[in-house]
Amino acid sequence: MYVGAALMHLKGELFGSDWFIWLVMLFGAFSFYIGIDLPGRPAQRSTSRLPGERTTGTDAAEILSAAGTFVAAITAFLCVNMIVLDHVVSDGSIVLIACCWAIGCSLQIAAGTVSRNYDLEMMAS
Repeated sequence: MYVGAALMHLKGELFGSDWFIWLVMLFGAFSFYIGIDLPGRPAQRSTSRLPGERTTGTDAAEILSAAGTFVAAITAFLCVNMIVLDHVVSDGSIVLIACCWAIGCSLQIAAGTVSRNYDLEMMAS
């Protein structure tokens, strides 16, 4: 919602329209749900591994989710700061903030997709 409100500061009919703001809000809500509600993983084995054996380590979905949440939260914070303190920000800065937010949301969607596809593969085998 804050990113949509910041985009309303841009000149142009597209960014000020109600449907665009709704689209931005729905994309953010969908990505947050998909990226945060990751399916649980079975516990890893506690046995020692051989030097050549590949370790699973930190899950890629968890890293994508954490990175996406961090980037989206920082950009939302910048938008709130811009709105509350009434900063005059250039159009290029607003576009950069919106692009970073879209990247963060996309990372969250990728995390949810990777995690759910892994679960489907595990169920199939």
